[in-house]
Amino acid sequence: MEKIILTGDRPTGRLHIGHYVGSLRKRVQLQNDGDYDKMFIMIADAQALTDNFDNPSKVRNNIIEIALDYLSVGLDPLKTTIFIQSQVPELTELTFYYMNLVTISRLQRNPTVKAEIQMRDFETSIPTGFLCYPISQAADITAFKANFVPVGEDQLPMIEQTKEIVRKFNSIYDNVLIEPDAILSDNSSCLRLPGTDGKAKMSKSLNNCIYLSDESDTIKNKILNMYTDPLHIQVSDPGHIEGNTVFTYLDAFCKDEDFGEFMPEYTNLDELKEHYKKGGLGDMKVKRFLNSIIQKELLPIREKRKELEQNTDIIFEMLKNGTIDARKVAASTLREVKEAMKINYFEHNKIIF
Repeated sequence: MEKIILTGDRPTGRLHIGHYVGSLRKRVQLQNDGDYDKMFIMIADAQALTDNFDNPSKVRNNIIEIALDYLSVGLDPLKTTIFIQSQVPELTELTFYYMNLVTISRLQRNPTVKAEIQMRDFETSIPTGFLCYPISQAADITAFKANFVPVGEDQLPMIEQTKEIVRKFNSIYDNVLIEPDAILSDNSSCLRLPGTDGKAKMSKSLNNCIYLSDESDTIKNKILNMYTDPLHIQVSDPGHIEGNTVFTYLDAFCKDEDFGEFMPEYTNLDELKEHYKKGGLGDMKVKRFLNSIIQKELLPIREKRKELEQNTDIIFEMLKNGTIDARKVAASTLREVKEAMKINYFEHNKIIF
């Protein structure tokens, strides 16, 4: 069996470092390692419209932003198929068929859906399309027969829902669909990077993000104002690591070699943490260290993005060609699904009873 990856992002804004450590960095590694036969990355504009239906320009305008972020971090259209979800109508048809395999009560029990409904204040008026987006995700994954899906920890219930749909379809019709497995980051700190304000999630709407395209002064300002330990008032005070956003970011980004370059009085992050916990290490010194690390990480990404912005025609052609290729694969799966469901009426030039 081929090893196939499917993943993607909603085009509701530029991508931030939470996306980067949570999935983008891993995608580039998976792409370049060569251990997988195919990788599909979807710009999930149709899914984004489920809660932005009254503002389609927001979705449309961010498609190019997402594509620029993809290429700037190192995703290569020669190795990875990048496509736009809404331009693959086979995904919509698959979603429609899968709707018969899921109850509304099961969708409402999905922890990810429940959290998203609460966050968007949809409790009293849930758009049907939004409630059904786990089914749409199942269609996206199964259309490309993806058996591996890189996700954040909060998306694990969505993978489980896809597995349930696959099992039910295969048991009723035929063994056509593939059950996917989630790929999580090796670094637990990367699974759900908090916002700069210490909130549980980095979110565009909360304005607590560091974007991949942020200028260096903007990044520095955000880091120097980052939430730390509210009890660490004096430099001499013992500090707490748990819940301290600066150290969570260091866990996600810091490497031992960074100390030789930016803070040679320490050998590794464990030493830095021990000093902070004992007292005698100021928050601003740690923040400046974190700033140096993130600036170093994001500089080549930002420079590559600026270069790509000079010729967006290349981006357009990449998305167009990737979408054409994606449609061919999805159409093949759809034919198999319709054959299994016995609704391929004109496939053999006659009605089969």
